Amino acid sequence: MAEGRALRLIAEDETDLEVISSAVQDAVLKAENLKYDRKRRRFTLEVNRFQWEDSKSKRGPQGRVRALLAFDGVLGVKTRAVNKIDADMVYSVLSLTFTPADEPPGGKISILFSGDGELALDVETIDATLLDSAYEWTTRHRPDHDKKRR
Repeated sequence: MAEGRALRLIAEDETDLEVISSAVQDAVLKAENLKYDRKRRRFTLEVNRFQWEDSKSKRGPQGRVRALLAFDGVLGVKTRAVNKIDADMVYSVLSLTFTPADEPPGGKISILFSGDGELALDVETIDATLLDSAYEWTTRHRPDHDKKRR
């Protein structure tokens, strides 16, 4: 893993959000790492992000990094198949998408998880930030979407 390559990304439109979506694909987290601060209108996810940008080689070292994904201007949050009851349940991020409202610049940001879970953030506008921490580690498991499971 290359040192000093921590991602610092900001999304202010749909194209920017697609970049962040690619960076957090296959990030894993537990429900306890989902936080909504209604007063500050901020929703955060603390994730263990697979470093796709460093995984060009299928055999070289691959890693994960602890990262914070934050959304500002959040007016409300709805969940489907995501809860804090099972403390050991691990959620894996599939994608982030934006659906514009009838009155721009607001809309809905959907955070889809494997296993059919979803978070729907009602937002004033797209205002997302992804910040990697310095905490990185090597992992033996590279996410593989083409692998057939029996």
